[in-house]
Amino acid sequence: MSSNDLSHDGVAGPPGANLPALRDHNAALVLGLLRAAGEEGVSRRELAGRTGLTPQAVSKITARLRADGLVAEAGRRASTGGKPATVLRLVPGARHAVGLHLDRDELTAVLADLAGEAVAVRRAPLAFEEGAGQVLATVEREVAALRAQAGGPPVLGAGAACPGPLDHTTGVLHRVTGAPRWDGFPLRDALAERLGLPVVVDKDTNAAALGLAQGIPAGPGSFGYLHLGTGLGAGLVLDGGLYRGPRTGAGEFGHQTVQWDGPRCGCGRRGCIEALCLAAVARGDLPGAARALGVGAANLVELLDIDRLLLGGRTVLEHPEVFLKGVAGVLAEQARTRGRAGEPVPVALARGGARVVADGAAELVLAPLFGRRRTGLAAGRVGPAPA
Repeated sequence: MSSNDLSHDGVAGPPGANLPALRDHNAALVLGLLRAAGEEGVSRRELAGRTGLTPQAVSKITARLRADGLVAEAGRRASTGGKPATVLRLVPGARHAVGLHLDRDELTAVLADLAGEAVAVRRAPLAFEEGAGQVLATVEREVAALRAQAGGPPVLGAGAACPGPLDHTTGVLHRVTGAPRWDGFPLRDALAERLGLPVVVDKDTNAAALGLAQGIPAGPGSFGYLHLGTGLGAGLVLDGGLYRGPRTGAGEFGHQTVQWDGPRCGCGRRGCIEALCLAAVARGDLPGAARALGVGAANLVELLDIDRLLLGGRTVLEHPEVFLKGVAGVLAEQARTRGRAGEPVPVALARGGARVVADGAAELVLAPLFGRRRTGLAAGRVGPAPA
């Protein structure tokens, strides 16, 4: 292999390859391993072995990351032969990311470090259905206060998570259920102009699922995150990756029609699971709401054969045992009816509580820095500059 077939970071590539992009990709692989290692850290030799990069490439990458303040030495590790290996670790406080949950009646804003941990949190009332003016002003004010509260390192960008449907790639909202004023509004660009930051927009349930996937040590596999709050939706992680669909249309879980003559839904149809759940909650029939949610969950398991289900959203968090029991009961009935071997698909509360969407929104910004699938950050850079 000739020297022309290698990138500057020591990985084979085709002639004419985009070397800066390749270098950024390799840096993301290294950063991802350092993030996963936490305080324990990783040696350069281990990084080379796990990434397939040459030792020289790893040395160049880590030198750049140290110069950017993203990585630091964390002591030495005993060696079975030769000199002790220097251990490197991520510096979580070197950069921050903003995560915004634009719920229908409340804004939750977090400032997260590189490890995804919130260093500052703010909440404020929001009237999402009234349209853009009030929402943008509230976001601008709260983000400014959040950054002033935390001070410190540069902010990489902002992730905004809100009800759908919307177009993740362009950041344009569509006919949000119950909020027609948002149809066609370019939320990503409007927020970027207000905040002076790169912005990525996604559905609330997608953001939550992305954040939850980062916290599953053995790999996320396939799971569904069901969010019951002011509405009902789902985030889907399939074979380890967040699934949005080609038009960001996946996860409109609440608008499955399960009762033809059921209550009118905000989407204009009748008998959607969202309408059934919310109607049951309104009349105080929590077991009925939990069973309706369980029926939808069983449909999802039947369709996608996922490994687990996670529940969240304010309504679930207010009555966790009722919803866990109700959904698990329907899944157990499904398993018995279908004659499946073993236990039914497990169901649990999602970690993160009331902040699960906002934390996930920050992960929309952080994910590309660590080699995750591109999340569509609109502008600016989130990674270290190429050599």
